[in-house]
Amino acid sequence: MKIAIIASTSFEIDPLLQHLDAEGHKASFFHYEYKGHEIYPLVTGIGAIKTAFALARFNEITTLDLAINAGVAGSYNRDLPLGTVVHVTSDRFADLGVEEADGSFTDVYDLELEAKNKYPYTDGALINDGLKYSFDIKKVKALTVNKVNGTQTSIDLIQSKYKADIETMEGAGFHYACMNMDIQHVQLRALSNYVEPRNRAGWQVELAIDKLNQTIIELLNNIEKPAERNKALDWL
Repeated sequence: MKIAIIASTSFEIDPLLQHLDAEGHKASFFHYEYKGHEIYPLVTGIGAIKTAFALARFNEITTLDLAINAGVAGSYNRDLPLGTVVHVTSDRFADLGVEEADGSFTDVYDLELEAKNKYPYTDGALINDGLKYSFDIKKVKALTVNKVNGTQTSIDLIQSKYKADIETMEGAGFHYACMNMDIQHVQLRALSNYVEPRNRAGWQVELAIDKLNQTIIELLNNIEKPAERNKALDWL
């Protein structure tokens, strides 16, 4: 399989890169051969725009079997322990619109500036429900923001509007690009902090990165094409 690992920063996938250096074959600067797969790590920079643009310009994008967006995330859901790895199946741009005089937020769909059900959107969200691969990873609903929420007022307002589990700064850009280019894709995030009034002391970034990379390595060790799984079933 040809698999791209998409991350906004190199440190989020550094353990994976070290593993590929040690256990795989480095065919070129950012092309590894590992467990019968061709792996392409791609570091895009922070933000949804950089992520979408980097994917669109990636030379191998149209020949990929799977694109994996890997990174850390903040969690609105306190039932999920920090370090938990989650699979984002719904994402949306959560700060594209206007702030009203009372501090509430009206998005471009409420304003009727965009059609909320025009492809690739479903009710304003990017729903990844056509994945051919299955993962035993908790599914969550995400928001993508340019400004991380850091006051209780902003947190309460966005949660009451969208009722999401996590927030990131890239996810919706990743889904938007992959859906428009018809690329099989999955967004995996490890929870590094809770979305709360700004408190870096409570963050567990190293734990999240460790769990994230363990999950990706395990996935690469076990994933196979759907056709290959079906062929294997013929032997039963």
